[in-house]
Amino acid sequence: MSNDFIFNIKRICFDENYRPADNTRITTNFANLARGERRQENLRDALRMINNRFNALAHWDNAKGNRYSVELEIISVDVDIEGKGQSFPTIEILKTNIFDHHTEQRIEGIVGNNFSSYVRDYDFSVLLPNHNKDQAEFSIPDNFGELHGKLFKSFVTSDSFKENFTKPPVICLSVSDNKTYQRTGNQHPVLGVEYQPNGTSLTEQYFQKMGLQVRYFMPANSAAPLAFYFVGDLLNDYTNLELIGTISTMETFQKIYRPEIYNANAVAGKSYQPNLKNLDHSLTQIIYDREERSQLASEQGKFAEQNFIKPYQKVLEQWSANYA
Repeated sequence: MSNDFIFNIKRICFDENYRPADNTRITTNFANLARGERRQENLRDALRMINNRFNALAHWDNAKGNRYSVELEIISVDVDIEGKGQSFPTIEILKTNIFDHHTEQRIEGIVGNNFSSYVRDYDFSVLLPNHNKDQAEFSIPDNFGELHGKLFKSFVTSDSFKENFTKPPVICLSVSDNKTYQRTGNQHPVLGVEYQPNGTSLTEQYFQKMGLQVRYFMPANSAAPLAFYFVGDLLNDYTNLELIGTISTMETFQKIYRPEIYNANAVAGKSYQPNLKNLDHSLTQIIYDREERSQLASEQGKFAEQNFIKPYQKVLEQWSANYA
């Protein structure tokens, strides 16, 4: 059996006119912002925040703080398991591009950034709870995350990925409120100060099966570290502007989604434990329905189970067993 499924990539511009596609995961950060009466104001304000943050970090030769604009594309990846033209939406990520208004050049940014996956919803919202139902102690199912990890690695090494993107993805997530992070002496000119966690997490283990390692950095004038998941050498494989594109985009989303951590009024110290109950934080003017986001994760996990996991179970099991 071939190690490769057929991956189809679709691109849509994420701007103030964006409307989620029918098969977009509703819990995705950018899809959540694009709903409701203030959808256009939400999008416009979020994009303004991203551009302002980018120019603040890319401050050299940028006296007026308006040299750059960040352009975002939503990359939707569908997989065709049997090669019969029937596909399932597996992955949704963001692609950054940077427009330099001084040179009038468009600079390619990093793909990844935000990460969404129906199969991950299934793993965490259906498989994991069912495995632990009525159990005295929490445990992880055998091969948890194996299929998802192999699907992701298959996509990143596919011809479709190589034809569309020049560098491996970088995914940027929030830090965990279950861990304590210690500031190190390592500092990068763009990523900022590096932090080390006091242990691993299920999320880290899950992303490791996707072929990704993680490092934690707090950029200048940030309130808390960000988790950067990557392949290769994060500090040397990407340019400063590429990294700033990811920071400005994902920090903005985190300020909206997790203001208790990323819009906190006190900056993370040498020893830092994130607190989602922190009352000393500021709110953006952007409306984001966090409660609905949590509820829908379970529904979308069930959708993946019914439309992907169960119908293709034997094919997926055989493919996963033979995937190298």
